[in-house]
Amino acid sequence: MQKWKRFAFGFVLATLGLTGLATAEDYTSLPRKETLIVENPEGTIKNPGWFNIWVNGGGGVSTGLQQLTMDTLWYIDPEQGLGGAAWDNSLAADKPQYNADFTEMTVKLRKGLYWSDGVEFTADDVVYTVKTQMGHPGMVWSAAFSVQVASVEATDPQTVVFKLKKPNSRFHAIFTVRWNGAWIMPKHVFEKVEDPLRYDFANPVSLGAYKLKAYDPQGKWYTWEKRDDWQRTSLARFGEPAPKYVTYTDPGPPDKRTIAQLEHNLDIIHDNTPEGMFTLKEKSKTIDTWFPGFPFAHPDPTLPAVIFNTQEAPFDNADVRWALALLIDIKAVDMASYRGAATLSALGVPPTAATMKDYQAPMQDWLKDFEIDTGKSKIKPYDPTVGQQIADILRKQPKFKDQIPTDPQAISGAFGYGWWKPNPKAAGELLEKAGFKKSGGKWLTPDGQPFKIRMTVEGDTRSVFTRAGTLIAQQWAAFGIDAKAVPAAKLWQTALQPGDFQVAIAWSVETWGGDPDLSFFLDSWHSQFVAKKGEVQPPRNWQRWSNPELDKIIESIRGISADDPKGMELGKDYLKLVAKEMPTIPLMSYNVFTSMDTTYWTGYPTIKDPYTDPVPNWANSRLMMVKLKPAQSQ
Repeated sequence: MQKWKRFAFGFVLATLGLTGLATAEDYTSLPRKETLIVENPEGTIKNPGWFNIWVNGGGGVSTGLQQLTMDTLWYIDPEQGLGGAAWDNSLAADKPQYNADFTEMTVKLRKGLYWSDGVEFTADDVVYTVKTQMGHPGMVWSAAFSVQVASVEATDPQTVVFKLKKPNSRFHAIFTVRWNGAWIMPKHVFEKVEDPLRYDFANPVSLGAYKLKAYDPQGKWYTWEKRDDWQRTSLARFGEPAPKYVTYTDPGPPDKRTIAQLEHNLDIIHDNTPEGMFTLKEKSKTIDTWFPGFPFAHPDPTLPAVIFNTQEAPFDNADVRWALALLIDIKAVDMASYRGAATLSALGVPPTAATMKDYQAPMQDWLKDFEIDTGKSKIKPYDPTVGQQIADILRKQPKFKDQIPTDPQAISGAFGYGWWKPNPKAAGELLEKAGFKKSGGKWLTPDGQPFKIRMTVEGDTRSVFTRAGTLIAQQWAAFGIDAKAVPAAKLWQTALQPGDFQVAIAWSVETWGGDPDLSFFLDSWHSQFVAKKGEVQPPRNWQRWSNPELDKIIESIRGISADDPKGMELGKDYLKLVAKEMPTIPLMSYNVFTSMDTTYWTGYPTIKDPYTDPVPNWANSRLMMVKLKPAQSQ
């Protein structure tokens, strides 16, 4: 079998300053045609020998640990899933079974599944997982279980019964993988451990189709090997995984990732800059991307937005929030941040393929008729042609003109439908309605002070969002507001969680992806979870917004099953409410510039075959292993 051409690779690494990665014992000594090499977006892992995913011990998660070795009861794929079913019964044999008032959940498990050390998986593992975490505060899902679970028992080897402290039709969500989930622990391993909070789970026992082969003591790479008994795992229902080995590595910053993939030494780049993606598409004939042409990237089921701290005046006033929305030129923001390679959303839901079908398209007529009252006039702020306008702009660029779709539906899928029209006149009227005045070209607050806004951004950590936030602040400043973008290290920890910000670019909306149920994020927006000013806000309502109407919507969703069609109607009620109140200004998809080299592997997920998303740190990416095919003979 062909071995890796290490001389050529070593030359490239030396050129890039990456020497030191390759040794005789590392993953480059494996047969290249049997090895899938993937970027780990976590970079170099600080505590590389920590595999106890149930405790935050400084180890990696996206090293392949959650994608290849962990398993739990259910998955919801962010795209269509294999066979067109986003929902997947994984360790469970069926969907969760609730009693009439949603205070009890029964789970039936699959038979014939085994841990990589030969021990059979049973209901005892599930019960042990829940009870152990409830009994050890500090474990990842300890609080979630403790708040909700009254009791849990195994009534037979394949049946688990949960009794809940209060009705909850979405309790199963904790065991349902979106990006990750409450992974099941191997009882036979952990019951022998004195303290599960201190146990590193070295040489982890796997419930997935792969097991650990080797890892770099410096935390730069991890290699996993297909189990000989892969047939005894839940993934086997879909077929045999093709790669014998899968390596997750830290390839360095975007320019080095780009060069490594051009040299066919990195099969999947998790995320690149727009410029890096453009370079790959221009210089390589072996690159697959989610969209075959511009905008290339995969829209993540998260929604980047202008997030207001609604506990701070004047951002507690919907008129002020709407005024600021009407000062944004979204086309300019899109071009400055994503170079046009984004999918816009005026609605408070990510513009993924599923939500385009379930929410965005059905609500276009409502958006066109939607009005706001400025105090002096009523306006219809929605422009349904913005996506088309961006496509027209890009079509004029020689580099992309042949890659821009012309079909209206394809344009909407790639660039979004519409967005709010810039309207400085209406914005001024709304500010005046809120008590603001303009003097000497500058806006003053109702108490006569200069209207100052500090837009918190992430700096170089997420440069695309920083570009967007900086331009939005400039657009506000051009209107006479003292607005500036201010970078913050660890934005989530230092600004969003403690509420130490006025306005920020981030996301507080995260959907399942391929499922229309919005409860994944929406339940966390209930007023019962809004922290008091000065206290830490739990995920995900970073805007700290509460509304009695929203509470009623959330409580209605809690009282119906996850597959009740009424859930989508309640989802639309939420979208109408946040359009009126504008607690955040939705901007666009979080487009992830994932690229996949077809030199050694084919069968990656794309918009033409959207069986899962291509972003390789998602646990759902395990589906790729059974869809990939060797591009060359072994």
